Amino acid sequence: MTDATSSGDPAATLRLLWRDHLPEDTSPRRGPRRGLSIDTIVSAAIALADDDGLAALTMRRLADRLGVRPMSLYTYVPSRDELVDLMLDATYAAMPRPSLPESGWQERVRAVAESNKRLFERHPWAAELATQRPPLGPGQLAKYEYELAAFAGSGLDDVSTDDALTYLLGFVRGAARDIHSARATQRATGGDDQQWWDAVGPLLSQVLDPDAYPLASRIGTAAGEAHGSAHDTEHAYRFGLERTMNALERLAAGRAPE
Repeated sequence: MTDATSSGDPAATLRLLWRDHLPEDTSPRRGPRRGLSIDTIVSAAIALADDDGLAALTMRRLADRLGVRPMSLYTYVPSRDELVDLMLDATYAAMPRPSLPESGWQERVRAVAESNKRLFERHPWAAELATQRPPLGPGQLAKYEYELAAFAGSGLDDVSTDDALTYLLGFVRGAARDIHSARATQRATGGDDQQWWDAVGPLLSQVLDPDAYPLASRIGTAAGEAHGSAHDTEHAYRFGLERTMNALERLAAGRAPE
């Protein structure tokens, strides 16, 4: 089952996400004195997910990493669901947000794509999360505000701007998952795509009939020789980004005032 954001208690999640912006809770607490902080727990959870993937994130494993008992974590966060929202929002908050290029909205949008690709390279688990209900914390909103600003001057109306950003980020997320999967496969097998192709190529040439599969034979061979693999994920990202930008430029041109 895919992890999804905003799967926990909405009110509890928002209170935790905006904890630094709300009045401090000064009511007496029962039980032992708390020795951790939410920030410490979130940072440790992010590090665990970065190392081993989000599926490996359990409250018990996190507690082991922090050197505490699992039940003590529940005095900070109600459950793993709320913790995942805190983790993603923290990664968004930590994203660099330099001044966007002034050379045109297209270059600004490309910069947004590259920034998200780097985010998913640092935190591959973030690309696996279903975010139809995003964590509406300060990190998410700062990211959204920054990325919307990239479309200034495009001529798109508000709804189309949101649609265009969603379309762009969906492409980057999918490409990032493929890139991470390809790298994980190389690590697991100990060989790169060229080595894999060297192993399967001779046998494939014996069973692949060019007369039966003329297009697959010709085009597959040409693509493999051009990219050095059956599927070059970095090339696929660059190619896809150009096609995505072309689509957004056509959309903007159709909305530009006459």
